[in-house]
Amino acid sequence: MHPTDRLQGETPERLAERFGAALRPEEARRIVAHVVQRGGDSLLGVQQLRTTARKAVEAELPIGVVTVRERQASQEDPFVKYAIALPDGAVVETVRIPLERAGRYVVCVSSQVGCAMGCAFCATGMMGLARNLEAWEIVEQVRLVAAELRASGEGRVHGVVFQGMGEPLHNLDNVLRAIEVISNPCGLAVDARNVTVCTVGIVPGIERLASMRTRIRLGISITSAQAALRRSLVPMEGKYPIREVVEAARKFHERSGRLVMFAYALMGGVNTTDAEADALAELLKLMPARLSLIDWNPVAGLPYRPPTAEERDRFHDRLAQMGVPVIRRYSGGKDIGAACGQLATESKRKPRGRRGGESVADETAQPDES
Repeated sequence: MHPTDRLQGETPERLAERFGAALRPEEARRIVAHVVQRGGDSLLGVQQLRTTARKAVEAELPIGVVTVRERQASQEDPFVKYAIALPDGAVVETVRIPLERAGRYVVCVSSQVGCAMGCAFCATGMMGLARNLEAWEIVEQVRLVAAELRASGEGRVHGVVFQGMGEPLHNLDNVLRAIEVISNPCGLAVDARNVTVCTVGIVPGIERLASMRTRIRLGISITSAQAALRRSLVPMEGKYPIREVVEAARKFHERSGRLVMFAYALMGGVNTTDAEADALAELLKLMPARLSLIDWNPVAGLPYRPPTAEERDRFHDRLAQMGVPVIRRYSGGKDIGAACGQLATESKRKPRGRRGGESVADETAQPDES
């Protein structure tokens, strides 16, 4: 057994395969439903589970435990942020995002403790990178929100977006494993078409997703279509140039049939020029795509500002006139540090010259209705 394996990271199929004759398929389904759907903290509550099967699973796969250290509800909009403490004492942040359709929510989850991308305008990178999250730790973020919604009668989790703390494609094995549990009917039963994996542009990870012909969505943060400017804001541009990123995204679109969503954080006086809009329009001609514009959200200590209304409108209109499918998205929870680019546990923030990644959570918070 891997020392970090926990039951919440297993699908019924994987569980049955793991234990072979010691665990019947129907018993595996009951275990996963009990632990993941209902939040059971002991297998003693599983109905119609043989004692020998229960003991076999208990001996090898404990039930993992995370706790909500802090819950903050925005006073400006219906966003809620959770600080979730992991078994080793690390803390990640998760956000509950309301959809326009009442009673439906998206959970914005973290995939790493901190971030290694070193982008220049987002709070998470100020933490540095501590470690990857295990699959079960990702699943638990969604389960905790789903359990709260169910208990309060407010609604249900309709979608999941991997745009919390961390770069999901640098922890892709655990991200994909978590998605299997999140989308499994015995797990959290979230339609995989309503799960979005977002990236700053890790080309090998995008290509891997493309090769899978997956049903999940892909979201990509652009920041700038001009290489020199993007490199100054997103250091990964030096390794994976934006044109290579878009080419990988085009392959993903062709093989999955899913429209890729690009997001652009508008920083007043930085990436809102006519030249930038022209370069962006030229870049997005390479493939069918949707672009969402999000105002940069203030982070203490960073030398940027949101765009003025004039800057925002001029940039949007110029793109629209050039035929770019562009929309503007609202980024909520600013007053509790839950908006795009603001996630970082306060105790871990490190002032430094470069800070981490752009968010596309608001664009991807609008999953397909099902």
